[in-house]
Amino acid sequence: MARRFLTPDTRPTRSMQRIDEDARVWAVLGPTNTGKTHLAIERMLGHETGMIGLPLRLLAREVYDKVKRSVGPANVALVTGEEKIVPDNPRYWVTTVESMPLSVEVDFVAIDEVQLAADPERGHVFTHRLMHMRGALETMFLGSDTIKARIRDLVKGCRFEDRPRFSELSYAGAKKITRLPRRSAVVAFSSEQVYAIAELIRRHRGGAAVVMGALSPRTRNAQVALYQSGDVDFIVATDAIGMGLNMDVDHVAFANLEKYDGQRHRPLSAAEIAQIAGRAGRYLDNGTFGVTGQASPLDAEQVAEIEDHRFEPLRTLMWRNTDLDMRSVDTLFASLDVPPPARGLMRTRHATDVAALALMVRDQRVAPLAHGEEAVTRLWDVAQVPDFRKVMIDEHANLLANIYNHLMCPDGASPGRIPEDWFSTQTKRTDRTDGDIDTLASRLAHIRTWTYVANRPHWLADPAYWQEATRAIEDRLSDALHARLTQQFIDRRTSVLLKRMQQSEDLMTAVNADGEVLVEGEFVGRLSGLVFVPDPRAEGVDGKALRAASDKAVTAEIEERAKRLTAAADDAFEITEHGRIMWENAVVGRIVAGTDRLSPATDIITGEELDATARMAVIQRMDTWLKAHIAKNLEPLVKLRDAEDVTGLARGVAFRLVEALGAIRRDEAADDITALAQPDRSMLRKYGVRFGAFSIFMPALLKPAPAHLILLLHATHAAQGGAIELPAPPAPGLTSAAVEPNVPDFFYPALGFRVCGPRAVRLDMLERLADAIRPKISARAQLGNGYGGAGFEADADLMSLVGCSGDAFDGLLASLGFRPQTLRVRKMPVAQAQPASAPAPDITVIATPVSAADTSPAPAETAPTETAPVETAREPAQTELAPEPVQASEPGSDAGTPVTETPVQDVPADDDMEEIVLWRPARKTPPPRRRAPARAKTSNASQDEKSGAGKPRSRPAKGRKPNKGAKADTAPAKPKRPEKPVDPDSPFAVLSQLKTKT
Repeated sequence: MARRFLTPDTRPTRSMQRIDEDARVWAVLGPTNTGKTHLAIERMLGHETGMIGLPLRLLAREVYDKVKRSVGPANVALVTGEEKIVPDNPRYWVTTVESMPLSVEVDFVAIDEVQLAADPERGHVFTHRLMHMRGALETMFLGSDTIKARIRDLVKGCRFEDRPRFSELSYAGAKKITRLPRRSAVVAFSSEQVYAIAELIRRHRGGAAVVMGALSPRTRNAQVALYQSGDVDFIVATDAIGMGLNMDVDHVAFANLEKYDGQRHRPLSAAEIAQIAGRAGRYLDNGTFGVTGQASPLDAEQVAEIEDHRFEPLRTLMWRNTDLDMRSVDTLFASLDVPPPARGLMRTRHATDVAALALMVRDQRVAPLAHGEEAVTRLWDVAQVPDFRKVMIDEHANLLANIYNHLMCPDGASPGRIPEDWFSTQTKRTDRTDGDIDTLASRLAHIRTWTYVANRPHWLADPAYWQEATRAIEDRLSDALHARLTQQFIDRRTSVLLKRMQQSEDLMTAVNADGEVLVEGEFVGRLSGLVFVPDPRAEGVDGKALRAASDKAVTAEIEERAKRLTAAADDAFEITEHGRIMWENAVVGRIVAGTDRLSPATDIITGEELDATARMAVIQRMDTWLKAHIAKNLEPLVKLRDAEDVTGLARGVAFRLVEALGAIRRDEAADDITALAQPDRSMLRKYGVRFGAFSIFMPALLKPAPAHLILLLHATHAAQGGAIELPAPPAPGLTSAAVEPNVPDFFYPALGFRVCGPRAVRLDMLERLADAIRPKISARAQLGNGYGGAGFEADADLMSLVGCSGDAFDGLLASLGFRPQTLRVRKMPVAQAQPASAPAPDITVIATPVSAADTSPAPAETAPTETAPVETAREPAQTELAPEPVQASEPGSDAGTPVTETPVQDVPADDDMEEIVLWRPARKTPPPRRRAPARAKTSNASQDEKSGAGKPRSRPAKGRKPNKGAKADTAPAKPKRPEKPVDPDSPFAVLSQLKTKT
């Protein structure tokens, strides 16, 4: 053949010319990144015609595009199992190894990655090309030096050239996936693992491209383009990247060191690891490799082999007979079982096409048709349709049986062709772009099968049409799958920002009126008050990069907001129930514990954008506002704290009120309250203090706003800087509420409520209850014992005051120190009046019910000392208007206390009697009398005995006068104990007044 004129750029070197003159076959061997494929393309273009066989359809497409740019589309053909672009009289052929047209004669032939001749599935094809495919002028084998010995045995006269790696490859050890360097490729061996790693990288590093053998070349090219363009810095792939895919990878990380080879899971050999790891480092740039995820670190021996490119030579290559006997199925199988013709060759055993053939010949649709050389040849052609779907061999064989059945066409229509209506139905099933990644990948695998079928010669009546139709469907599915992969595993916004930042470009950053932070028009977060809140969709992405892109604008905006805050009026601030300070509908600070409950402090909530001076200015402004807010809402309490005219004992009571923020229990300050003089009481009342029967409090602070602020101040003091978590307070307007469990001790008192058994009662309503009880006690006491004496009935009027009834009201009264007693008494007269001389009728004590509260120790919430029943402090003289009350054994009193009854003077009729439950204040058990200590004997005991000292004084017998000679008892009389003054504010003070009347 005539040779093409060689330009200076494509003319062979002197060594190549020598090989061209002396030998037609040579092998260029070495590790990855040695320029072998580039050399083969240059050599091919240096000849008039040429052909290069490549291991992958994707790589074939890449080389085809490169050659097409060099010589034009009319001079180059592309032939793969699924794609054929063959112009008229092409000079150069770029094909996959399996699709190399054996009948085409060319000057130059190159076979890439010839070490794949040892692959159990595809190896026999590479071995065949190695042994039989030759160029008229030059043949070149490219691959690893592990196959050098086998080539020397099988190809006589072959020359060898060892090429060193352009850059160094070194082991970097183990790294977490989230800590991998930029421009890294992560290698896994299953789609599930590839997807999981890609998702992890998306969350933490912005996204990753995905490359797998199951993807179509169009999808893989689009994904590789994302990586090469810098839109993403990571690529997650299977071992498909190990075969000639040229990418700018700096580091290769293995997430797994085992793979499934179609038969079993096995560990990768050092040579296989090196083939993939060799993608790291392009041309003169060094590369690294390592492990990540669950992969175990490599041992030192493996690392040394990979770094030094020293691997165990291949011992055997796969081989299968290509001179097949097609006379019958039996002769076909026999010819496939022919043993290898030379040493170092091994017959392929587990090829998919042979397994599918074995199942097809047992199919009832196929067996009757597979007779004769033409039928058997067609059967073998169908059996070699690849299993793109990677399904079970039975399912794959069933599909092939259908295809063969249609090709043989037993019904006589369109002999030797697949019916177009059936083929159209199969392709239309895949022509849908909806669904997730797995669904689209499955449809893509199906259409690749039909694309392969459409490219078989003479299988369809109009193959050109169907080649274009199936290619269009594959392209649509490929684009849809690429879009899903990009959407699922790439954060496009972040990747664009990172790319711009890596190029040191200034990014347009702005903060709009709504506080949205935009970088290059992309939303990256929002300003809330004085805090930048990143977009939650970007959680886990490289936050430092995003902050760096927006820091300048965010810092300026936050500083401007701080200036506006320090100049804001008081009405611009609010406080939440959790102690957060709001400004312009955003949280800017919080209240924290101060020197005391009434003097809390504030703390700013912001990021690191504000300097110390601006922070202090904001805190001082919030402190000023909070002080004014407390002074406004708790004005009575603040005035009482600052009062200078409250002195003496009143000052102590005022201090306790301020410390408790406005309310204390009367029984806890009984001694101080009783000792207060009337001028002191008047002084405290001037400042809004009310002296109630049960509480000393400030009614103005019971309103919702002051009460909620008091609760917040108590909670802040208790939290000591921690989070403030409080239950919802009772609704405004409620006079009482059921006591909630597990609330802080200060909760109800801070809101102006007192816990009374099962209910929390508002303090002012509790005093109204006491005011209502007093006249009821007075009325019965005036009527005498016949009507029950000092006590009251729990009627509807009392219950309505506190908003509860039944057991709840009974528990409330019991907690206040009242005890129920069931009596049979006269019916109350309508006018509730009795003549002064009315006799005291008899009272029959029926029963004293003992409640659960009575069986336990007296509750802490007992009535104050001044409210004890008047009988315990009554004067001896009694009038008929105030008959002596019944003394009965009551719950909480000493057992066995005698019941004093007035003699019966008039027994009323049964119609005038009624049975009632009367509530009385519980009697307090008097303390036991202390016994005088025994007098100790002294040295003057004898004198005392003589003088009679220490002897008991003998009292004269009744009716007998004392001894005249006896000395009169001159011991001074014991002074009378002063009576404790009665508190005029006690709910039972009226009884004392009644008892003193004559």
